[in-house]
Amino acid sequence: MTPLHQGWTLRAVPGPQVPAGIADRAVPATVPGCVHTDLLAAGLIGDPYLDANETGLGWIGRTDWVYETTFDRPDGAHDRVDLVCDGLDTVATVTLNGVEIGRTANMHRGYRFDVGALLRPEDNTLAVRFDSAYRYAEAQRDRLGDRPNAYPEPFPFIRKMACNFGWDWGPTLVTAGIWRPIGLHAWSAARLATVRPLVTVDGTDGRVELHVEIERAADVPVTVRAAVAGGAAEATIAAGERTAVLTVAVRDPERWWPRGYGDPVRHDLDVTLCGPDGATLDTWSRRVGFRSVRLDTAGDEHGAAFTLHVNDVPVFVRGVNWIPDDAFGTRITRERLAHRFDQAIGANINLLRVWGGGRYESEDFYDLADSLGLLVQQDFLFACAAYPEEEPIASEVAAEAAEQVVRLAPHPSLVLWTGNNENIWGWHDWDWQEPLAGRTWGRGYYLDVLPRTVAELDPTRPYWPGSPWSGSEDVHPNDPAYGTMHIWDVWNTDDYTKYRAYVPRFVAEFGWQAPPAYATLRRALSDDPLAHDSPGMAHHQKAIDGDLKLQRGLDAHLPPPADFDDWHYLTQLTQARAIQVGIEHFRSHRSVCSGTIFWQLNDCWPVTSWSAVDGDGRRKPLWYAVRRAYADRLLTVQPRDGGLAVVAVNETGSPWRIDATVTRVTLAGEPRAKTGVQLDVPPYSSVARVLPAELARPDEPRRELLLAETGEDAARALWFFAEDRDVTWPAAEYDATVEPAGDGQRVRVTARTILRDLILYPDRLDPSAEVDEALVTLLPGESATFTVRANGPLDATALTSRPVLRCVND
Repeated sequence: MTPLHQGWTLRAVPGPQVPAGIADRAVPATVPGCVHTDLLAAGLIGDPYLDANETGLGWIGRTDWVYETTFDRPDGAHDRVDLVCDGLDTVATVTLNGVEIGRTANMHRGYRFDVGALLRPEDNTLAVRFDSAYRYAEAQRDRLGDRPNAYPEPFPFIRKMACNFGWDWGPTLVTAGIWRPIGLHAWSAARLATVRPLVTVDGTDGRVELHVEIERAADVPVTVRAAVAGGAAEATIAAGERTAVLTVAVRDPERWWPRGYGDPVRHDLDVTLCGPDGATLDTWSRRVGFRSVRLDTAGDEHGAAFTLHVNDVPVFVRGVNWIPDDAFGTRITRERLAHRFDQAIGANINLLRVWGGGRYESEDFYDLADSLGLLVQQDFLFACAAYPEEEPIASEVAAEAAEQVVRLAPHPSLVLWTGNNENIWGWHDWDWQEPLAGRTWGRGYYLDVLPRTVAELDPTRPYWPGSPWSGSEDVHPNDPAYGTMHIWDVWNTDDYTKYRAYVPRFVAEFGWQAPPAYATLRRALSDDPLAHDSPGMAHHQKAIDGDLKLQRGLDAHLPPPADFDDWHYLTQLTQARAIQVGIEHFRSHRSVCSGTIFWQLNDCWPVTSWSAVDGDGRRKPLWYAVRRAYADRLLTVQPRDGGLAVVAVNETGSPWRIDATVTRVTLAGEPRAKTGVQLDVPPYSSVARVLPAELARPDEPRRELLLAETGEDAARALWFFAEDRDVTWPAAEYDATVEPAGDGQRVRVTARTILRDLILYPDRLDPSAEVDEALVTLLPGESATFTVRANGPLDATALTSRPVLRCVND
């Protein structure tokens, strides 16, 4: 394909909402790109991520825009020349040399137009007009009747990224533009229209069933050849025919495995289309992986399972939800994705759930996941709303689903299709049924159109109608005992210790908020002084009553903050503890629960949210807590039957034999009771041992804690008998040294008193700085070493004092 990415201009169609100086003014446009980024590059708008700039940019989504460029016809003689548009956002009219060649209304599809007859040798003018997404969606809403929705925006009435219209973590920035590559494809005789490999294994052998569809410009016989991992096949498509199925058998191929279970081995699959004379007409190549995947949903004494099996091995999912990494998708590069995936792997995550209010991600996303052994659960793009099933939306949904299933079929990382996010649950529990008054709401998509599409086009992967979903319309969709569940009462109304009230089969969403890193706030906000409710902070808190919920979490557990620095540290600490409590509890019930997917890994802008990595890519304390809670080998203390138990979880393929020591100690480190616990944990399992009463019952709850240790096998586990707000903390005393260490500095902290949840915030001194460890609790006499890396050396005194060095009892 010849890219058409140069020479574009952008202009607004005049209207009363368009600011003076922008209407009908042509500015340079970047393609792929979007209106917002072009206006920002031209200096015509402020950065929508800073302060409250977002609020002044609503007019962009209510304006029509025109992109235009000129180009010459490709050299050579060809039967066909097509204009290929991989992604138009969203309501587009495409004209070439003044002639309309097509209209589109779906951001999530590609389009191809035969333009050969319209092309001139030189100076062809291509224009793409984008009508207001708001106007289109509101017109469909008015025609079809409104539907219940978590937000007062019309996103269910247009096939566009829903979170463009704002979310409880995202800005309202309704984009338009040529957001994926666009170009000319010149070809003759025939081309490969679709190539759909179904990769399976049977015993030790592999099989690729290759479904090929061609488009013709000449009615001649053509030959399709395929080769992979030493196997090959070919088929002839006779004149007048358009499809072929080739089967390539591969003896004993190396398998693709998820991370933690083996190597993610991939093999080159090459497909060639040849004409009657043997000349190559078209080629297609991907890297595929031989692996099987199935979902075990069998009934048992606990309800019904939800266990993912890869290569017949049950995988405990240590997952995280993924949202678009930027509100403007073309700013998400392969390098940025690779860094984010490294952060996921660094936190011991093995699955990314691509959430249904975002987008089908880029080829780079799935290719990186394939190469790293990261599993992917892919939602179809429906979220938190009732969706109409009438035309033209129904046909768009069917076409979009078919295109994306075929596109993603080669990727071994993709292991599960999900029909929607929370919409079936919403129909049951969110007071939808009365306002719907019998109107369609999406059920036909989730229980008919989408499962039929997956069964027809990609039967190698399981499909699940919703997240959450119980497996049957006869069982409540969020029943903990069946299928998947979301736990949001904890954040919305309850304390995070309520996670322990649930023993679910699989938790697909649960989360707790915290603000981003201090350096991220300082880059994005000009508030002076910063406060939890200062104007910029308030604007970058999108959750309903978000700050009140943060305060509820603080009030339940921690001493009251004296200033913003305290509030920032303590809210981040609460988030980390909340998710660690949830994950460790769910993992401790591994025989019943087969996975957790917490909300969320990433942010799309600088915001107070549920993320572990903030909008500037900085790791919150939550990231370090998840790394510990998702460790391959986990030691944790859990409530059991009115007492306490030590639980060992082994997520490796080797047995884990533990000689653990559990000690009840005072805050000064003095032992009060002690026991040895022997645990023999088979691969991929957990073992619990109830502790003696003298360990589980303190003499002085406000002055004691439990300490469980195994040596080098796992991080030690702590259990405090009282909330931090009630503990009789000594004032924090410690000694600290700082010395150079390669490309950074080594900070060694030695406790003279207990130091509870010690964290270093080096980004307060240098925005480039990051630290390798956080959330460390030290007893008197113990030491911890932190490695800090930054663009230059940091001041030693500042690095080892408040507000950079923090602990609960400072």
